[in-house]
Amino acid sequence: MTEKKRGVLAVVVTYNRLELLKQCVAALEAQTAGCDILIIDNASTDGTERYGEEKQGPGLVYERLKENTGGAGGFQYGVRWGTEQGYNYLWLMDDDTLPEKEALEKLLEAGVALENRYGWLSSMTLWTDGNLCGMNRQKKTPFRDVKDVDYRQERIPCQIASFVSLLVRREMVIKYGYPIKEFFIWTDDWEYTRRISREEACYVVPGSRVVHAMKQNTVSNIARDSVDRLPRYRYMYRNEVYVYRREGLKGWLWVFAKDCWHSAQVIFLRRENKGKVLGTIWAGLREGIRFRPVPEGYRQGDA
Repeated sequence: MTEKKRGVLAVVVTYNRLELLKQCVAALEAQTAGCDILIIDNASTDGTERYGEEKQGPGLVYERLKENTGGAGGFQYGVRWGTEQGYNYLWLMDDDTLPEKEALEKLLEAGVALENRYGWLSSMTLWTDGNLCGMNRQKKTPFRDVKDVDYRQERIPCQIASFVSLLVRREMVIKYGYPIKEFFIWTDDWEYTRRISREEACYVVPGSRVVHAMKQNTVSNIARDSVDRLPRYRYMYRNEVYVYRREGLKGWLWVFAKDCWHSAQVIFLRRENKGKVLGTIWAGLREGIRFRPVPEGYRQGDA
C-alpha cells in the first residue's frame, strides 16, 4: 500500500466466513466513495489466509492474527493499525456486512453537513429481505431503541450502535482510545460507541444503507439458542455489566432487571439444560462486577 494513507480505511474483521468476506470486499471495492481496505483475520481455517494473501495489494492489506481474539480483539487491532497509519476515517464492519454502493459516500456527506462535529456515524442496517435488522438497531439512549419511524429522518441522534458500518474520525480514536479487546465478543461495540457518545454528538444516517447477511433476522435469545453458544452469552452478560454500570443506579437496575427477565424466559420457555443456561446468565453477572479492563489509548483512565 502506498504512503498516502489519509482517506478512509474500511476495517473488516473476519473468522471462517470466506464466502461472506468475498462479498463484503466486493461491495467495498464498488463504493462510489473510495476507501482502502484492511482485513483482520482471526486465525481462520477455511481458506481465508490464501484469499487474503492473493488479494493483498495497493489499497488492500491483509493481517492474519496468530489466534482468534474475537471480534473485540480484531476491531481493537484494526482501529489501532488504521490510526497509526494516519487514516482520517475508520469504517468498521463485520465480514457479513454488505454496504450499498453509496453507503460510504452518504456517511461522508453527513459528516460534511455536520462540519465534522460528531463522534461517530452509523448506517441503517437491513436484513437480506430489505427489512430492518433487529440485532443492529441503534439506541437513542442506553435504554431506548431507535424506532422504525425515526429512520425516515435525515439524521438521528443516538448513543449506542454496532460495528456493522460505523464511521469513526481519527480525532475521536486519539481522544477516546481503542475498543476493549478483553470483551472478546459481543457488546464491545456498545461500550466503544457509548464511551464516545457520553461526550460527543453521534448520529445514525439512514441514507447510508448496508445489509447484514445474518442467517436469520433475529435478536440473540439465550432461552431459545443452542447450548454450544453459551460461552458467547457468558461474555455478553459479563460485558453488559461493564457497559451499564457507567450509567449509575439506573444502569445497575437495567442489568438486574434484564437478567431476571431472561432467567424467567429460560424457566418457562426452555425444555432442557435450564440449570446450565441459568448458570451462564448469573455467572456472567458475577464476573461483570469484577471485570474492569482499562481501555487502551484512553488517557482519562477507566471509561
